Amino acid sequence: MTTSILFVCLGNICRSPSAEGVARKMAPDLVPDSAGTGGWHAGEAPYAPMQAAALARGYDLSDLWARQFRRADFTKFSLILAMDRSNLADIEAQRPEGNATPLRLFTDYLGPESAHFGTLDVPDPWYMRDFDATLDLIEACTRALLADLGQSARD
Repeated sequence: MTTSILFVCLGNICRSPSAEGVARKMAPDLVPDSAGTGGWHAGEAPYAPMQAAALARGYDLSDLWARQFRRADFTKFSLILAMDRSNLADIEAQRPEGNATPLRLFTDYLGPESAHFGTLDVPDPWYMRDFDATLDLIEACTRALLADLGQSARD
């Protein structure tokens, strides 16, 4: 079964496009996409330092373009994953009445392993400038997500 997953962060130029790129490479059976809760970067490419860090690990984000999350995404995707609790609340506030599409924090998949990273959220490298730490967490979350879906990660 093909699973369509939407990764959502704030501006859709760092965390969520990186998660999309990691998922595309690790899980060819997934149909990933990404969006931001804010629309001010819509139409822009992922942030250049994030692209460089991702490319150094073999994740090409150059064909991705930011877009804003839409209510219609609840019916288009089988799973929506928020990068942080603020994004989760912003997305939930847009949920159409009666919609049951699963919406979770991306880090929920780590379980006890999340203590290693010391956070419930995927930190925004736009502010903290640690693109590699963000990618470390995204890779770990993606592997855990795939295990939960019964799929093996392709590295």
